[in-house]
Amino acid sequence: MPKHEKPSSAELRRRLTPEQYRVTQQCGTETPFANAYWDNHASGIYVDVVTGEPLFSSTDKFDSGTGWPSFTQPIADEAVSSKSDRALGRERIEVRSRQGGSHLGHVFSDGPGPTSLRYCINSAALRFIPAERLETEGYGSYRRLFPAAKPKTQTATFGGGCFWHVEDAFSRLPGVVSTEVGFSGGSVKAPTYKRVCTGATGHAETVRLEYDPAKISYDQLLTVFWSIHDPTTLDRQGPDVGDQYRSVIFYADEAQKRAALASKARLEASHRYPGRVVTQVVPAGEFFRAEEYHQRYYAKQGGGSCAAKR
Repeated sequence: MPKHEKPSSAELRRRLTPEQYRVTQQCGTETPFANAYWDNHASGIYVDVVTGEPLFSSTDKFDSGTGWPSFTQPIADEAVSSKSDRALGRERIEVRSRQGGSHLGHVFSDGPGPTSLRYCINSAALRFIPAERLETEGYGSYRRLFPAAKPKTQTATFGGGCFWHVEDAFSRLPGVVSTEVGFSGGSVKAPTYKRVCTGATGHAETVRLEYDPAKISYDQLLTVFWSIHDPTTLDRQGPDVGDQYRSVIFYADEAQKRAALASKARLEASHRYPGRVVTQVVPAGEFFRAEEYHQRYYAKQGGGSCAAKR
């Protein structure tokens, strides 16, 4: 492993933010769900913010639901060191960068296979290098981790009542790469949540998701969509009333339009619901991302419920 020198304490105080210094040099812990990389799905590697030494790869990153970046293993066995930590009065295993000695976080034995480990790491201790910039920034040897042929993803946009609930349901599906909540189908530029709630903008609360069609099809997404809300209640889901809660599919192209209309027709023919299916199928216009506190809301709150399920 190439040598990565640790700068002096004075240089670190000049270079790092107060949070980065507190975490890496004083064994601090950042706030969950309010840090740079807990929800980062991009391909690349994570290096020590202090020395630049490579630590973790996005290929080993997973969503642990804790609000911190989590990995099943370091980028190489020699990348990190570990030691016992009893600062909280119980045994934990602290993880540090091997060369810089930066405090990174802790490792736990409750992770997924094959390692069954969860490296719970502070974003403030890391710097992310996107795969496309590895050569430029001197990490070209790690380009092999990210083959040039990437799976082509597609987007889909749905509205089915409270977007917290809809996002939570879709975010759990294998093949769904990322989700974000926002507003679609209205007449006002860059609406706020508060303004949409007045019903004056015409927007629907929606979830835009990126998915890998090699792992989950658009028809499968539609099946889930019908199952997580009541498509027969006009401008309403459970106790939430207003056109912002309408059932709507925003199609990205003609293929999605045909699939949505055919799926809707099959649902109506099945008589699964006693009432008429009122779901709109309309072209996807401009999507406006909602305020940050709405994103992955249930994950941040540890669960919840805001819409009827069937």
